[in-house]
Amino acid sequence: MDPVFRLQFRVPAEVVDANRHVNNIAYVQWMQDAAIAHAEACGGARFAQEQGGSWFVRMHRIEYLKPAFLNDELTVLTWVADWRKVRSLRRYRFIRSSDQTVLAEGETEWVFVDAATGRPRIIPDRIVAVFGVATEASVGCRV
Repeated sequence: MDPVFRLQFRVPAEVVDANRHVNNIAYVQWMQDAAIAHAEACGGARFAQEQGGSWFVRMHRIEYLKPAFLNDELTVLTWVADWRKVRSLRRYRFIRSSDQTVLAEGETEWVFVDAATGRPRIIPDRIVAVFGVATEASVGCRV
């Protein structure tokens, strides 16, 4: 399975701000949406639940490069770039489909926790295996 997940959508009116472009808060929501969709698609969400685990966000970082506008078709690429004992680093790249322009890049540090206690837990090897890992060089702008 390709470790790079793609989520495509059209920019809706409710995320366009007074400056007539996508509000920065929408990108955080789309990052979470892409991460959840990736986890569901590869089986990682099911494996985490079977293990009594869940994921909490520790940190988000986003760099906005170009604006997105109403009705732009976007593709979010997301992948896990690094695994540690209880953390994973997920990266994101937002690309406008019409001209392949990279609009934003970001990352989220996720912490694997016990769903009952909220305390960090070691990430099971099975979860690491289903997500895989991708390097920045291997991702490029592949849509």
